[in-house]
Amino acid sequence: MKKVSRKAKRRLTIMTVLLIGLIVGLGVSFFNNWTTILENKKEARQLKAQYDELLEKETALKSEVTKLQDPDYVARYAREKYLYSKNGEIIIRIPEKNSEE
Repeated sequence: MKKVSRKAKRRLTIMTVLLIGLIVGLGVSFFNNWTTILENKKEARQLKAQYDELLEKETALKSEVTKLQDPDYVARYAREKYLYSKNGEIIIRIPEKNSEE
């Protein structure tokens, strides 16, 4: 069996420590990148849901704008929402029934 010199043992120890440090560093870097990716995916899902909600709202608003171009709709809307009446017209408000009853 061949004896290993002190210098060789030191080099081997240093190389082992450096290799372990490199592996640990790469592991930490991989973990940080992975968590960042997961957070970005979660944020992307939330933003997609918000985008879809805004698209629905935009469609509803465009529909409302189209309806408001019609004078008959505007008149009916004002009578229902703000209780405006025509001359001689009496408004009687009937409360809506709750579906729980």
